[in-house]
Amino acid sequence: METKRRSFLKAGLLGAFVLAAGGGIYRAVHTPAPQRFVLDGEARSALAAIVPAMLAGALPTQPDERRTALAATIEGVHAAISNLPLAVQKEVQDLFGLLALAPARRLLTGVTKGWTQADPNEVAAFLQDWRLHRFALLRSAYGALHDLTLGAWYAQPASWSAIGYPGPMKELS
Repeated sequence: METKRRSFLKAGLLGAFVLAAGGGIYRAVHTPAPQRFVLDGEARSALAAIVPAMLAGALPTQPDERRTALAATIEGVHAAISNLPLAVQKEVQDLFGLLALAPARRLLTGVTKGWTQADPNEVAAFLQDWRLHRFALLRSAYGALHDLTLGAWYAQPASWSAIGYPGPMKELS
């Protein structure tokens, strides 16, 4: 069956309408974005799924230590974002807004369930896909998540011994 030009244009217009309606509904349902970045519940859940995939093998294996390290890394990401210029904070907020919105999450990441039920293999696959994606925007989103996560992880003195870093020179501290 051959697709006609008119059918193609109708499908394109319908798709644009659906995206615009979804964006309008999202803005109507959610409170306006604050001036400064806020790590809300869904963004925190996304980070709780993304951080272990980014730090595969580096996080402690003991459950209590792992929870503590994960929470400290998420707080470190929040602190790092909070110290960025407001324009960059807005871009990061938009990224987490997309990750929080179920249709966008499914389409862009392939994570079908919510972030709290996300399969670690699914999360690792989406990160790998974004890392090598043909669209520069998704590659840069991966780079932001990667740099924020690893920066927050290696800013913690508890993670230094694993890489043989003795800490800052005593003369500088």
